[in-house]
Amino acid sequence: MTQPIRRANQLFHDTWLPEETRRIRAEVREFAETHVRPVAHRLNTTPESRDAFPRDVFNAMAAAGLYQIPFPADVGGRGLEFPTLATLTVLEELAYYSPGLASALYDGQAILVGKTLERAQEPLRSRYLSALVRGEFVGSFATSEPAASTDLSAASMQTIATRVEGGYRLSGQKRWITNSVAADHIVVLCRSGERLTMFLADMHAEGVRVGEPDRKMGNHAQLTADVHFDNVFVPEDHVIGSDGGGLRVALGALMLGRMGIGAIGVAMAQAAFDFSADYMSKRKVFGQELARFQHWQFTFAEHALGIENGRNLYQKAAYRYDREGDADIEAAMAKFFGSRLAVDVARDAIQVCGAYGFVRELSATGETFPLEAIYRDAKIGEIYEGANEIQRWVIARHIFGRELAG
Repeated sequence: MTQPIRRANQLFHDTWLPEETRRIRAEVREFAETHVRPVAHRLNTTPESRDAFPRDVFNAMAAAGLYQIPFPADVGGRGLEFPTLATLTVLEELAYYSPGLASALYDGQAILVGKTLERAQEPLRSRYLSALVRGEFVGSFATSEPAASTDLSAASMQTIATRVEGGYRLSGQKRWITNSVAADHIVVLCRSGERLTMFLADMHAEGVRVGEPDRKMGNHAQLTADVHFDNVFVPEDHVIGSDGGGLRVALGALMLGRMGIGAIGVAMAQAAFDFSADYMSKRKVFGQELARFQHWQFTFAEHALGIENGRNLYQKAAYRYDREGDADIEAAMAKFFGSRLAVDVARDAIQVCGAYGFVRELSATGETFPLEAIYRDAKIGEIYEGANEIQRWVIARHIFGRELAG
């Protein structure tokens, strides 16, 4: 398949962004062209298996210094002035070709695991965050359970941490855990007494068992599986934050993750937009190009507005977080808008491209096509890291206050 024109270069301008962010975009775009684009179709369409973890891309990302981008210089990071803005830019560039890979190897690894470790006490923080920056281990972030995902209250959490001499014993089951089939370490939220505590556990410790990868509708490159803890010992100094303070740690990472899902949604929308706009400019129906039909002109003009707004939302969320350390409402808006945008653009892109949108691979020519994978991958964005209904609730709280919105 011929690579379509990247129409963001014509329609979107990074003029207000810091120079360091523009440099990051150029750097990561080149990386994605070299290392992700050639394997993207395989990653996006191959069903999940234990052997499918993209170790080669993970190693290439580490070697290229991509895991340095979100973090301060004291742990080997780049010490950027706007690290969150740069991190979300990385996500958009990677997800343009493979949303599942971006979600697993950058949102999961760098944001959810990395930003959780950044909140750890010393020497835990320096030891493990420095190793993550160097790409020396794969990490997992575990909050969800079979009966607890959106609701992370102590009442719903069934993974229990029991105090013992020198530390804790963890028992329970986590579900939908990204990278778990390849992970060396896991940050895991457990109930300890009446509150929640976050731990860093060794995935190779006695009592840890990882199930087979889930077979999902989309995001095949994002391998998820259940993780079982059977009386697993975790040293006392591997508590992240404080005993009973785990929910705050988890929600802080998830807020950044929501911004990331917004950026990934924008990337999927842009990729679908680019492919279909290129197709419409060439494909003739009733003697004229599809791009001459006003219906599709107006439809894609609206999608161009949506992509612009989605990108501005995630960038504003990141910029505010880098400046002020909080962007709760902007994160909710970015996540909601970007994830819904991806579904809407992918659906219309498939409609206008017809069978060429619906097909994965054309047997007659061996050509591969991206839209069916984008459509499958897009839906999860409206669900994970805080369902979109919850994001509406967060926004409503800012409008009406907790006393009315709950």
